[in-house]
Amino acid sequence: MSLDATLEAQLAEPTPQLVEAVGRLEGDVIVLGASGKMGPSLVGLLGRADRQARVERKIIAVARFTAEPSHRAFHDPRVRAISADLLDPTQVTALPDAPNVVFMVGQKFGTGADPGRTWALNAFLPGVIAHRYRRSRIVAFSTGNVYPLWPVGSDGPTETSPLEPIGEYAQSTLARERVLSFWSVRKGLPMALLRLNYAIEPRYGVLRDVADQVRAGKPIDLSMGAVNVIWQRDANAIALMAFGHLAVPPFVVNVTGPKVSVREIAERFGRRWGVAPRFTGTEAPTALLSNARLANQLFGPPPTSLDVMVDLVASWIEAGGGSLGKPTHFAERAGYF
Repeated sequence: MSLDATLEAQLAEPTPQLVEAVGRLEGDVIVLGASGKMGPSLVGLLGRADRQARVERKIIAVARFTAEPSHRAFHDPRVRAISADLLDPTQVTALPDAPNVVFMVGQKFGTGADPGRTWALNAFLPGVIAHRYRRSRIVAFSTGNVYPLWPVGSDGPTETSPLEPIGEYAQSTLARERVLSFWSVRKGLPMALLRLNYAIEPRYGVLRDVADQVRAGKPIDLSMGAVNVIWQRDANAIALMAFGHLAVPPFVVNVTGPKVSVREIAERFGRRWGVAPRFTGTEAPTALLSNARLANQLFGPPPTSLDVMVDLVASWIEAGGGSLGKPTHFAERAGYF
């Protein structure tokens, strides 16, 4: 089995808890924005969980597939891939009905160059989707960027902490939450909003960014001295299990893993490779953090530990595994993406 195929299998391996949860979920699922960094593995994860739960349902994967979808998850006979521009209301209207919607569409990088598109995707489109699927149930991805920078010595903000987004990207994601909440209350539409940061796997994410810098001997910016990380499979599993916790107004939950020191991550990779990491800047007293206590209570702690994540990323790089070439810019403190 190739490296990519092995990784895809890992990212689509359901936990017993997820299998039990999808066994209780009735009806087809439509995944909007299915071709992004997390979409293909979420589709694959749901397909495998359905098979293990012996559930027969259609999974509809929607994205702007500019070419024939190549990811193996989209070639599962249970999955129907549909190419659509979701900013075209007529194409949204033509999408098939489904009782369960996973909304994954958004834009972060490129906001500085094209803020209008960011606001269209993050603030305008959610209202279009909520109206189109006003008789459905929606799990929507949001972001921990809706919070202000938080003291590093704390556990991070909870779901009831003040929202003070920094920069246009973060402001547009708060707009997304507000628009979805409006339609949830107006139409009695059950929803969940998932404030995610940071999902990782060996081809992208904070751990991959730091590992690449260590290996290349490039200085690592310590100004954002701490981050939360969660294995992508674990984040996607929470998204699917969130269908069991929908509410009006929306159920809101922070989706993340342990708080880790950026310096410590770099030193872990450095010890493994016999390299002394180079650093620039100093750790600020605040960082972009999230408190996942509620998610841990409802879904259990993420099963993939930091030690395992570091090993998976390092082993992938050592084996010559590729990168998506999409750095997270996790050190950005002014919200400019």
